Amino acid sequence: MGRFLLYIFKRVVSYAVMIFVATSLTFFMASAFMSPRSNYESKTPRPPQESIEKSLNDANLNDKTPIMERYGTWLNGIFSQWDWGKTPEGSSVNAEISSRIMNSVKLLALSTILSVVIGVSLGVYTAQRQYQWQDRFWSGVASIFMVIPTVVLAILIVFFAIEINTASGARIFYVTGLSSYTGDNFLLALLDFLQHIFLPTVVLTIITAVGYHLGQRTYLLDEMHADYVRTARAKGLTRKQAIRKHALRASLIPTAVSVAFSIASVFTGAVMTEKIFAIHGMGEYFINCINSNNIYGAVAVAAFSGLCTLVGALLADLFAAALDPRIKLS
Repeated sequence: MGRFLLYIFKRVVSYAVMIFVATSLTFFMASAFMSPRSNYESKTPRPPQESIEKSLNDANLNDKTPIMERYGTWLNGIFSQWDWGKTPEGSSVNAEISSRIMNSVKLLALSTILSVVIGVSLGVYTAQRQYQWQDRFWSGVASIFMVIPTVVLAILIVFFAIEINTASGARIFYVTGLSSYTGDNFLLALLDFLQHIFLPTVVLTIITAVGYHLGQRTYLLDEMHADYVRTARAKGLTRKQAIRKHALRASLIPTAVSVAFSIASVFTGAVMTEKIFAIHGMGEYFINCINSNNIYGAVAVAAFSGLCTLVGALLADLFAAALDPRIKLS
């Protein structure tokens, strides 16, 4: 246990250093390419110059201040108060990003679990039936969904949901937002949330499950034809036993690593789904930060993505060690 905890500690420290370096580089790049000053100078009527300078100084975004001085002030705010800075309009980045993170968690938690379970299960199922009709059918379905753009798929699902609502004469599915219930009844609030989250969950589950399905199918097929599986068969194991005890365990390692390292992209990559269903999550926020010259917001999103990558890297190592006893954590 002591060596295990030491390993975790060393990994956390090394990744924390990398996150710090990457976040700092993002700060300098964002400061070089974004211009918060233009947000004020483009207004009509244009504010007085003294007002512009004061607003930029209050937000620590004045490009006339040396960048290292701004960097030091920003770091001091983070380490002393956990303050990630202000937007060009003077709003707190902490307040903006906290609600976005929770929205992304609500949006993506269920779809991620479902996509992994469905995708991996289908991959295992079709690999064991290579070239049979089940394999051809599900591979064909996966190929169709792979070439359908997210926007098109989401619009189609929304269209069918609206048709169902119209035919039933009741609002079964909600198309926008994550909630509309304002009462105190927990069951009604839960039902309202499920009505809102159902459609985006279906979209994200389909998109992500296709990749896990095809990936797991390929990994398992490779392992099924490996020499050690043939050796296991020669020693008396049936085909199903050899797959279950040997090939399946080994094929799950790259899938587990892929799932773990996709955590960051899961939170920040659902931009189109968030836009279509009017869900204000991390992906939409990152795009808005770039469009509005929100330097500290963009850097905060980069830091959050780095943290997700750190968690994913640790999970990937632990999954790999759990699935393959030959891998040692040292």
